[in-house]
Amino acid sequence: MSWGEDDVRLVPVEWLKAHEEIKPKNMEKLLEMTLKWDGFTKPLIADKATGTILDGHHRFAVAQRLGLARIPVVCIEYLDDDTVELELWPASELESISKQEVVDMALSSDLYPPKTTRHRISDYLPPIHVSLKRLSLLTPSQPVENGL
Repeated sequence: MSWGEDDVRLVPVEWLKAHEEIKPKNMEKLLEMTLKWDGFTKPLIADKATGTILDGHHRFAVAQRLGLARIPVVCIEYLDDDTVELELWPASELESISKQEVVDMALSSDLYPPKTTRHRISDYLPPIHVSLKRLSLLTPSQPVENGL
């Protein structure tokens, strides 16, 4: 599955829900790059029904750190989409995991350790550039246009 620019929406940061922790050093490096680029160049992927982040926990943490109102996201129907494969990273302490367990964790007050889950969704996400200024000002669900 691949997406185009029309599939990217700017959603409220507070609507999104993490299901695993981040690596602080990775987030700091991404924060530096985001400031250098003055924007986001890759959307997150999240569950349309719950806001569960499937890909982009570090980008989410950067948005929170910067106090952004919105963030670019591709929303999918996670639980019903059989093309979305869920795996555990080799270093994970878990024996198995289900999509429902990922959603349940996101809806709880707990988080899995960093790099617990891996979602095989798409090798292609549309290239975008959404400026930090626009992410602090836009209304929800506004389509993203390349170069904004």
